[in-house]
Amino acid sequence: MTDTSVNELPDDDPILTTRSAARLLGVAVSTAQQWIESGRIASWKTPGGHRRVRLSAVQKILEGNTPAPETRLWPAAMAPEFQCVQNPTYPAPDDESRRLRALAASGLIESAPEREFDRLTWLATRITQTPMALVSLLTSRRQWFKSRVGLDAVETPREWAFCSHAILNEMPLIVEDAAEDERFKNNPLVTGAPYLRFYAGFPLYDKDDYKLGTLCVLDQVPRKLMSEQIEALRELAAIASEEIKRRGLIT
Repeated sequence: MTDTSVNELPDDDPILTTRSAARLLGVAVSTAQQWIESGRIASWKTPGGHRRVRLSAVQKILEGNTPAPETRLWPAAMAPEFQCVQNPTYPAPDDESRRLRALAASGLIESAPEREFDRLTWLATRITQTPMALVSLLTSRRQWFKSRVGLDAVETPREWAFCSHAILNEMPLIVEDAAEDERFKNNPLVTGAPYLRFYAGFPLYDKDDYKLGTLCVLDQVPRKLMSEQIEALRELAAIASEEIKRRGLIT
């Protein structure tokens, strides 16, 4: 966008900084910078060399009215944690390579905490009476928590992630007693802090139906969920997925 075209825009179309655009989009500043530099968000430079955008350009992204760039062009997708690991020691879906590219393009990893997701994890603990709940996202190297209740850690190695198993299927993964489950009984999260025994994870989807992670609840004692609780968690996971899609985070 040239300075002439900027001046021709109406005065009721405010000028935004990169940080302001990122805040409106619900992504990290670095992600907004990538979108701006790639041309996905129309911008121009001030005499001081700072990028500026119009509110209307940001609204087009939120409304999904701009062409999606090729995921392979995104600098984030070149980071090692968004590349498939050869012979992984954890289960991975058949579309893992495409799933990782979608996750990189989403801008969710390392993004700031957001009330929309924090409300969902809080509700999940209340519905199930469990002490812990997470919105967990899976790169090739780690599971990173976009939102968490009752857990101090912000991430764990991917090899430890119960959620790696949860994204293999459409149905939720419910582990009533991890200490009695061959897949998890030797997991460091079971044998050491936080000494997990119960897990229920529900996949989270982007607009192309890639499973980026899960909404999950956890406990330090074995337990079962009632059918009503399972359905409620399924709805919370659907809301989380819709929130991601609504923002146009996933390209």
